[in-house]
Amino acid sequence: MRNRSILTEAKQIQLATELIELGARLQVLETNTDLSRERLVKLYKEIRGVSPPKGMLPYSEDWFMSWQPNMHSSLFINIYNFVTTYTGMEGIDALIKSYRLYTEHVQVNELEKVLSLTRAWTLVRFVESNVLSVKPCVSCKGNFVVHSLETWV
Repeated sequence: MRNRSILTEAKQIQLATELIELGARLQVLETNTDLSRERLVKLYKEIRGVSPPKGMLPYSEDWFMSWQPNMHSSLFINIYNFVTTYTGMEGIDALIKSYRLYTEHVQVNELEKVLSLTRAWTLVRFVESNVLSVKPCVSCKGNFVVHSLETWV
């Protein structure tokens, strides 16, 4: 992850702007920048033209298990793992790059975009904390998101 303490305020604003443009919720912005909540809300309003959604993030790990979200989550996490393994990127930089690649893939293949940036961020956190994991399918050998306690796909 970027070392937030060495990022200048201009870089913090640039990162927050990029995240807002990609659809990040306020909690994602607060976690990945050192900007004040008030500053982030003002920036969000400036970029999106509306106040940020209020309330807690509504995502549980179970959302990632139904078939369509699982396909998109599995696609994203495989992209993310590739990016972190082969580019040296990590943290929020890897998340942004991976999400852009996921979005490009969805657009090129004329698919519905199911995974928001905030859900992708949540997915990475769930995988890093071993709530969810990535396991190969016994039939096709593709890697899919599963609950960490599951032993088969």
